[in-house]
Amino acid sequence: YNLFVGMERANLRRIYQIGGGDFSDKVHLLLDYTSHLGDIADPWHTEDFDTAWKDIEEGCRVSQ
Repeated sequence: YNLFVGMERANLRRIYQIGGGDFSDKVHLLLDYTSHLGDIADPWHTEDFDTAWKDIEEGCRVSQ
């Protein structure tokens, strides 16, 4: 694979554990592709589904 995208740092740790090896240049957070870096807040805990949706949508948009 050329790219792994996680929504939070815990996802990235699991990707490294499962995949092994060194592929750090291929692993990123979804919000790395936006103007605000960090984790997407888990709406299961925050109950803020609107913010999670907006962050995910922004991260999925492709710049042209």
